[in-house]
Amino acid sequence: MTRAVALGLAVALTALPGEAQEPSDVPTQSPRSGSVEFRLGGYRPQMEAEGSLNGENPFAAVFGNANMLLFEVELQRFFYQGIGTAGVSLSAGYAEKYAAALKPEGGPSAERTGFHVLPIHLRGVYRFDYPAFRWGFPLVPYVKPGLVYIPWWSTKGGNIEQLPDGKARGGKLGWEVAAGVSFLLDVLEPRLARDFDTDLGVNHSYLFAEYTYAKVNNFGGQGFNLSDSYWMFGLALDY
Repeated sequence: MTRAVALGLAVALTALPGEAQEPSDVPTQSPRSGSVEFRLGGYRPQMEAEGSLNGENPFAAVFGNANMLLFEVELQRFFYQGIGTAGVSLSAGYAEKYAAALKPEGGPSAERTGFHVLPIHLRGVYRFDYPAFRWGFPLVPYVKPGLVYIPWWSTKGGNIEQLPDGKARGGKLGWEVAAGVSFLLDVLEPRLARDFDTDLGVNHSYLFAEYTYAKVNNFGGQGFNLSDSYWMFGLALDY
């Protein structure tokens, strides 16, 4: 009888850990290799900063002072994961703006003109995500310094505009620094986050706000100044 009671207690005790274990609020982390980001923001080139224009702003004269809607996709590759995460990223975006073309004598015409940009970024990335993965603190600050190249072109009547010295298109090179903060969504539903990881291979997901200071004028060269400082907001997915 005593042996039967002891055996019963042993079986009960082995079942207790399964009953007691609950998912931790601290996000779990399977091996990661990189991240993908999708972001939206407002961009307006600071053409008035070009010295030869004497403060005039040809962009605002045609398109007004409203921002262009810029959409970007970024791919990141991690090479360090320890006290934070470090890596490199490559991203590309697109923005356009249309307005009535100006007549030579002044005033709007019936023809439409457009300005288009295709920003391409090469950046280093550092995220201070150690507190998030160690203790479940959901805010992750980060910084992304790098280079940017912005091809641009102007259209009129649906075609690239023809200027006296050639077609209205070109590209500008410069440098930039982006900094922001991400909110780790895993902490809201840890169990769902683990399922997302297991089923789709998405380790972690974030919402973020990011501020970019970009100096895009061929490092002080002549021509259009495509520099700007702007906010972007988006979604990031680690994989």
